[in-house]
Amino acid sequence: MTISISEEAFDDLYDETVEDCYQLDPDDELDMVQLTPMLVGHGYSRKIILREGLELHIDNSRWCNRLLIIRPERESWLDFHFHLCGQHKDKYTEVGDHQYVLYGSGIAPKDTIDSVHSDYVLEVTVSMQPEVLHSFIGNFQGQLPAQFCHLIRKPDQEHYTRCGSITPMMKRMLWQILRCPYQGITKRMCLQGKVLEVVALVLEQEAEIYKGQIQSVSLEPERRDRIYHAREILLQNLDHPLSLGELARQAGLNECTLKREFRQVFGKTVFSYLRDYRLEQARQLLETEDISTTEVSRLVGFANRGYFAAAFREKFGLNPKEYKKQRKNSV
Repeated sequence: MTISISEEAFDDLYDETVEDCYQLDPDDELDMVQLTPMLVGHGYSRKIILREGLELHIDNSRWCNRLLIIRPERESWLDFHFHLCGQHKDKYTEVGDHQYVLYGSGIAPKDTIDSVHSDYVLEVTVSMQPEVLHSFIGNFQGQLPAQFCHLIRKPDQEHYTRCGSITPMMKRMLWQILRCPYQGITKRMCLQGKVLEVVALVLEQEAEIYKGQIQSVSLEPERRDRIYHAREILLQNLDHPLSLGELARQAGLNECTLKREFRQVFGKTVFSYLRDYRLEQARQLLETEDISTTEVSRLVGFANRGYFAAAFREKFGLNPKEYKKQRKNSV
């Protein structure tokens, strides 16, 4: 069964179940949970106001039916929307398990969000006003670095959107957010730190894409978009990498064009990009997580531990165990 409903009516369903809204943390009145209306499913939505202009939203629900929510044109904050489980699509994006959407500020167009009958949905969304982003990464004059200016648009301009893959580092941060054991001010400080870390990881990818766009100005926009699409497909299949031929087919390119133009855009071959991406994720895990090098190798998609150690040493000058020990001693 498909339920088509306006956003206003959908919000009214939640308003009608106000008695099912409660304060989860007795020491934090800005941490509220509301149960999902029975008409649409079972579960809850949680909203935590971490500071003025910075909010954390967690949706954990099982939908009974496919939902089509019709949304009017509206003003948009910066939203970092992570799908750990579940699917949805709207006018410009379609995301599934282990993917995210970055929405810039500006005007969000009239559209319909489709839950695609996802049985179980687990989403984490960080909503941020433009002023908060300015306060964190702006210079003394409040200006953003060039690679992030497009994220904040005027109130009459349509907002920026981009889909991406949740990396192993992002996933660990998101689960730490979901499993935060603290309450009160300790919880708020912990969550704000984790939220900013996962936002920083998305912005790091955004900066890489911006750099790639500068390098690829000679390509036609359609061809450039196909190369970016190929990169997204590549990163979505870290556990089971595609052959060059299959990657080219899914991106709508022939293999020779993919190899040539991928290198033109990103400055390295497909294989080198994938290897360097995995190694960088491994480096971050070794620096921030207390897990074995074997587990790191598995998380970033290296089936052979010996090859992982050799590749890591070639790139960073130390094998993984030595690197982890050095970082631990330097703290």
